[in-house]
Amino acid sequence: MEICRSWVGGQSLPSTGERFPVVNPATGEVLTHAESATEETVAAAVESARAGQKVWAAMTGAERGRILRRAADLLRENNSELARLETLDTGKPLAETEAVDILSGADAVEYFGAVAANLNGESVDLGPQAFGYTRREPLGLTAGIGAWNYPIQIACWKSAPALACGNAMLFKPSEMTPLTAVHLARIYKQAGVPDGVFNVLQGAGDVGRMLVSEPAIRKVSLTGEVGTGRRVMAGAAETLKYVTLELGGKSPLIIFEDADIDNAVSAAMLANFYSAGEICSNGTRVFVHVSIRDRFLAALKERVEKIRVGEPLDPNTQMGSLISQSHMEKVLAYIEIGKQEGARLLTGGYRVQDGALARGAFVAPTVFADCVDEMRIMQEEIFGPVMAVADFVEEDEVIVRANATVFGLAAGVFSADLTRAHRVIHQLEAGTCWINTYNITPIELPFGGYKQSGLGRENSRLAVEHYTQVKSVYVALGGVDAPY
Repeated sequence: MEICRSWVGGQSLPSTGERFPVVNPATGEVLTHAESATEETVAAAVESARAGQKVWAAMTGAERGRILRRAADLLRENNSELARLETLDTGKPLAETEAVDILSGADAVEYFGAVAANLNGESVDLGPQAFGYTRREPLGLTAGIGAWNYPIQIACWKSAPALACGNAMLFKPSEMTPLTAVHLARIYKQAGVPDGVFNVLQGAGDVGRMLVSEPAIRKVSLTGEVGTGRRVMAGAAETLKYVTLELGGKSPLIIFEDADIDNAVSAAMLANFYSAGEICSNGTRVFVHVSIRDRFLAALKERVEKIRVGEPLDPNTQMGSLISQSHMEKVLAYIEIGKQEGARLLTGGYRVQDGALARGAFVAPTVFADCVDEMRIMQEEIFGPVMAVADFVEEDEVIVRANATVFGLAAGVFSADLTRAHRVIHQLEAGTCWINTYNITPIELPFGGYKQSGLGRENSRLAVEHYTQVKSVYVALGGVDAPY
C-alpha cells in the first residue's frame, strides 16, 4: 500500500512531516505509513482552498448539487473497495462497513446535493418605499476534524453540507484511520468538485491545532472527546470561528415494564455492541423496570453469548476488534473497575484471544447487572462493548437518574404506551432521542447533543445554519429623506 499523504489542490502532496504507522488493529499488521502535514502543507492547502472556493461558490446551487449527487453515486459504486479499506483501518466487521459506513456517507452527500439547489433567502415587504431581502452566503473556508470510529462517514457528514453551501473544507482525519478520506477526495475530484475545495491534511493533534488557529478558516467542525472539544472551542475563540462540536456521551436507554422484551434486548445490543461499542451515542446505561429485569437479563445473556466475535474480513463476523491495543487496555481496565465496584458480571468481561485473534484488540461483549448510579461504569464513557444494567421502579425516578450526567448526546425509551414514551422523552436532557428503537440516524434528522456532549447539529437542513452566513439587503425605492 502506498504512503498515505495529504491531498491538496487535487493531488497527493508529499511533505517533510513525520511518518507514522497505520496499523490494522485486528492483526497488529502495519498497513502502510502516513505522512504528517506541516505548516507548509497547511499553507498550501489554505491557498488552494481559497482559489477553489471562489470557483465553487460562483456555481449555482443546482450545479453544485449535480456534482455532489455524482459523488454519491461514485461512493456507492466503490462501496466494496472502500468498505474493505475501512475494515482494515478500523477493525470493524466487513458486514458493518459494507452495509453502513460508506453508504450512509453517500446518503449524506446525496441529501445535501439536493439541498444545494434550494438554498434561498427571503424577501421582506417594507412598504411602498423599500423592500428587503436576505442572502445565504458561504462562510468561505471551513475545517473538519474527524474521529476514528466512522472515518469516511464523518468525512461525508462534515464535507457534504459545507460543500453544498459553497464552502471549501480542509479535513483532518484521525491519525489512527487516515486511509479513506483521501479516497473521498479522489471521488469528489472525479465527480467534478474543483481542486482545493476538499483538501485532506494528515496528522495528529498538532495539525488540528494549526487548522483551529488559521485565521482564514471561519468554521471548525469536530467529532471527538469532550476534552478535545474544549480545546478546539478555546482555540477557535482567538479568531471568533464558528464551531460545531459532536462529543461524547453516556446515554440512557429506559425500558418500561410494558416494553416488547425481544425488541428491547435487540436495541440494547445495538446500543452497546455495534462497532464493538465504539459509538458516541451508545445507550450504555440501560435502566430496566424491576418487574421485567430478570426476564430481560436472561434473554439478553442468551443472545449476547451468541454474538460472533472474529476476523473483521470474515463476512460472518458480527463484532470485530477495538481500534488499538491501548484502547483495549482502557476498556479492560474499566471492566476490572466494574467488578471491583460490585457490579455483577453477567457475561463477557475478558479479552478474546482465540487463534489469530490473539494478535488483535478483541474484547468479548460484556454486560454488568445490578449496577448503581455512582459506579464509574455508570458515569464515565468507556467507548467499548460494555453494557451497564440498572433497575428502576418509578417513572419520575428514572428520569432524574437518566439526566444525572454531564453528557446529553442521546437517549432512548421503550414502552407500548406512546403517551408515556413521548412524556418521558420530552423530559430527557439529550439532543438525539429514540422511541422503541436505538441508534438509527437518518440524514434527514439533526444529530447532536445537549450539555457537554456538544454544540450545533449535523445532518438535516439544520446543518445549513452552521455552514452559511446571512446577509440582509435593504433596497430603497424612493429618495433619501435627510434631516440636514
